Amino acid sequence: MRVALRPHPESAALGEFVLEVELERQEGALLLGYTLQGELERLRLPDVGAVLPLQRLWAHTCFELFLAREGGGYREFNFSPSGQWAFYAFSAYRQPTPTPEPPAPCQRWHRAPSCLSLRVRLSPESLPSGRGALRLGLAAVLEGHGGAFSWWALAHPPGRPDFHAPEGFALRWEG
Repeated sequence: MRVALRPHPESAALGEFVLEVELERQEGALLLGYTLQGELERLRLPDVGAVLPLQRLWAHTCFELFLAREGGGYREFNFSPSGQWAFYAFSAYRQPTPTPEPPAPCQRWHRAPSCLSLRVRLSPESLPSGRGALRLGLAAVLEGHGGAFSWWALAHPPGRPDFHAPEGFALRWEG
């Protein structure tokens, strides 16, 4: 399955971009492929191996994934072009809950002049436990030179950009 993300109306005009995410389930794991095409030279992209605070990867260019099951909390994953990643667990809207960190996701980044892509595999242990469909929020933060931002998601709730809002978990995945 392939879906297109769109910028939030309050996003800065950083350039012309197309951002798509491809999803697949394989032996219980979740495989994602983020592809950003456009004027990458207009973005601030951390170098591979750059040291960024793990708890603030979302404050710079990164791809994000939110996962929930009906009636439960949700999980957030941030993936930086530096190769670093972060995990958060929430019992309810923006209410952190202690949860053991899942196994490190397998990431493969590729950067070309007009394309940035990430292939990531999340193990079954990384997914929220429980039965029923997964609800996914797919998002990205793009940081321009000079500190301007563009927020991308599959769905944006009304008002300011908020990837944690339940309305943003717009993709329902059975199985």
